[in-house]
Amino acid sequence: MTNRTHTATSCESCPAHNAANLMRLGVNMMDYDYVVALTGNPNTGKSTVFNALTGLRQHTGNWPGKTVGRAEGGFEFGGKKYKLVDLPGTYSLLATSLDEEIARDFILFGQPDVSLVVVDATRLERNLNLVLQMIEITDRVVVCLNLMDEARRHGLQVDERRLARDLGVPVVPAAARTRRGLDQLLQVVHAVATGEILPRPRRVRSEPPQVQDAVNLLAGQVGSLFPGLPNARWVALRLLDGDERIAEAVHSGELGDLTRGEGETSRMDLPLKLETAEMVEANRVNSDEVLKTARALRWEVAGDFHERVMVKLYAEAARIADRAASKPSEKPRFDLDQTIDRVVTSRRWGFGLMILLFALVFWITISGANVPSGWLSALLVGTIYPWLHALADLASLPWWLSGLLIDGVYLATAWVVSVMLPPMAIFFPLFTLLEDFGYLPRVAFNLDNIFKKAGAHGKQSLSMMMGFGCNAAGIVATRIIDSPLERLIAMLTNNFALCNGRWPTQILIATIFIGTLAPPYLAGLISALAVVGIAMLGVLLTFWVSWALSRTALKGEVSTFSLELPPYRPPRIFQTLYTSIIDRTIYVLWRAVVFAAPAGAAIWMVANVKIGGQNIAEYLIGFLNPLGVLIGLNGIILLAYVIAIPANEIVIPTILMLTVMVAGSHGAGAGTGVLFQVDQGSTLAVLQAGGWTLLTGVNLMLFSLIHNPCSTTLYTIYKESGSRKWTVVAALLPLGLGFAVTFFVAQVWRLVVGF
Repeated sequence: MTNRTHTATSCESCPAHNAANLMRLGVNMMDYDYVVALTGNPNTGKSTVFNALTGLRQHTGNWPGKTVGRAEGGFEFGGKKYKLVDLPGTYSLLATSLDEEIARDFILFGQPDVSLVVVDATRLERNLNLVLQMIEITDRVVVCLNLMDEARRHGLQVDERRLARDLGVPVVPAAARTRRGLDQLLQVVHAVATGEILPRPRRVRSEPPQVQDAVNLLAGQVGSLFPGLPNARWVALRLLDGDERIAEAVHSGELGDLTRGEGETSRMDLPLKLETAEMVEANRVNSDEVLKTARALRWEVAGDFHERVMVKLYAEAARIADRAASKPSEKPRFDLDQTIDRVVTSRRWGFGLMILLFALVFWITISGANVPSGWLSALLVGTIYPWLHALADLASLPWWLSGLLIDGVYLATAWVVSVMLPPMAIFFPLFTLLEDFGYLPRVAFNLDNIFKKAGAHGKQSLSMMMGFGCNAAGIVATRIIDSPLERLIAMLTNNFALCNGRWPTQILIATIFIGTLAPPYLAGLISALAVVGIAMLGVLLTFWVSWALSRTALKGEVSTFSLELPPYRPPRIFQTLYTSIIDRTIYVLWRAVVFAAPAGAAIWMVANVKIGGQNIAEYLIGFLNPLGVLIGLNGIILLAYVIAIPANEIVIPTILMLTVMVAGSHGAGAGTGVLFQVDQGSTLAVLQAGGWTLLTGVNLMLFSLIHNPCSTTLYTIYKESGSRKWTVVAALLPLGLGFAVTFFVAQVWRLVVGF
C-alpha cells in the first residue's frame, strides 16, 4: 500500500475509514457508504454547515456549547450515503483538553473518508493552525472557507486557489448561513471520498532545525515498526512531546491497524488470523524500543520543544494566510466590532453594562411573564380544573380518587406549567439572542479574572447566567468546561443562581413584607432592590463556595482555555425562537412536570390522610416546627420545601394551603390539601394569621436562595456527573449552608430587635 488513498486492491473509490475503530468510537456505519468528520475552531459556523448539509435542526451557538457531545447526521450525494460526524470545536489537536482529545482520536483512529475543516475566512491565520495539524494526520482533508460574505464586508479578499496550492488540499469558499458554495462543497467531498480527487498535502516541517535529527531517527523507527503508516513523522513528534495516548497506541500495536485499508478482503483476513504469539511478542519488543528511543531523545531536545513546534506552526500559518488574503489599498474602514468591544469589554464600562443588560433581561422576563402566566392559570386552574371536577362527579369517582388525581396531581402540574412556561419562553430566547449576537463570550471575558481568583473556570460565568433562567439548564451548560474538577465546582454552585422557579417567591415576599415598610411611592423600588440584593448575594456565594471547594475537596491545577471573541452577527430571530423553545424550554419544562405530578399527589395525601384524628401534615409540622422556629422560619415552611422539592414553583401555594389548614382560617383556600394562590393583600393576611413576622419573610428569602436544588436539577447533576456521591453533596451542601445562614440571621435579629 504505497498511497494512503489506495487500498490493497487499488480500489480508489472504496471507503478508507476504519470500521472497527469507528464502532469503538461509537459510530455505526451500517447503511452508510462513507463517513465525514466535521472539524473547525469555535465560532467558525461549523454547526451551521452541519445543519445545512444534514437538514437537522440543532442549536448553532458555541456558548453554551452543544458540540461538546458528538452530533451525527446524514446526507446523500452522487448515489452514495454519507454520515457526517460533528466533532467538538477546537483550536488544536494536541489533546490538551477533552475536546481536542476527542477530535484528534476520531481523525487518527477512525480514519474518516473525508475530514472537512471549517475555516473562518476573516480570521485565516488563526484557523490555519488547525488545518496544518490536520494534514499532518491525514491526507483526506477538505477546507470549507466559510464566512466569505463577512470577509467581503470587511474589505478582505481571499484567494482560495492560492490557498489550495499552498496547503495541497481542496479549498471551497462558502457562506453557510445563505447556503452559498455548499453545492460545490458536496461535490468536492464526494470526489475526495470516492478517490476522484487525491489530495497531496504540503506538510510543514514544524520541528525546529536543531531537533530534526531526533525527529528523523524516531520517525524512521516508527515507519519500520508500522510499514505503510501515513503519518509516521507526526507520530514521532507526538512521542517527543510526551503524548501518552500515542505512546499507548505504539505500545499496544494499535497504530498498526491504521496501515490496513478497508478495501482489503477483511481486517480479520487469513494472515492476521495466523499471527502467532511469537510475532505479537516480537512486535511488542520493537514498540518498547521505539518508546525507549523516544524517552531518550526527549531528554536531548530542549525543554521548550512544544512551544517551539507551536511557534513554527503559527509562523507557517501566518505565511500562508498572508499569501492568500489581502486588502485592496484603501483607507481603513470603520470597524464596528472593535468599537463595540472597546465598551463592552472595558474595565470601566464592561461590568456595569453587563449588569444593566442582564437586569433588563430579567425585568423583561418577570414583567412579561405576568400576563401569560395569568392566562395559563385562568385556563388550567380557573376553567379546566372545575371542569375536571364536574367530570369526576358525573363519573361518580370516589372523593379520594378525584382528590388525589385532580386536587393533587393535576393541580400541582397546572401550577408548574402556568408559572414556569411563560418566564422560560421569554428568558431562553432572549439568552439565545445574546448568544447568537456574540455577546456571551464577552461576558466570560469580563468575569474570567474573578472566577480565576475564586479557583473556578472563566466559562462558569456562562453556566451561572443560564442558571438564572433554570438551574437544570445551567447544569447542562457546564459541558463547555473541559476540566472535570472545575466543571464539578460549577455544578455544585449553580444552585446559588436564582432560577425562575424561585423568582415568584422572592418577589412576593419582598413585596408584602419589605415593600410595605416603605412609603407607597417607594414600595416597588424597595421591593425590587431587595430581590436584586438576594440575587447578588447568590453571586457572592458562588464565588465564596467555589473558592472554598477549589482549596479543599476539589483542589487541583487551574486549567487554561482559549477564548475567541467572535464577530458580532445579526441574530436569526425565527430560528432562535424555534431552537430555544424546543431545545431548552420544552426540555426543562417536561422534566419539571415529570417530578411535579408525584409531588402533587404527596401534598394531597399528607393533608388528607389521617392517623389518630390528625393528618400526616400536622404531625410533620409539629415535628419540624422547633427546628423551623430556631432558624427564623416555621414547620410549615420546612414541610413545604420537603414535599415541594420537585418544583420550587409550588412552594408558595403549598405554604398557603398548609397555613390555612393549621390556622383554621375560614373562607380562605379551596379545601384541605388543595393548592391555591390569592392576591398579595390576602396572602399577607393568611401568613400573619399563621404567625409570620418580618424575620420569617427575610429568612424565607434567604432560605429560598440557598437551599437544596429541586429534584429536576439534582437528577440533571446525576446524569451529567454520573456520580451519586456528588449528587448527594450537591443536595446537602447548600441545605447545610441555608440552615447556617438563617440560624445566624435569626440569632442576630433576636438579639438586636428582640423578637
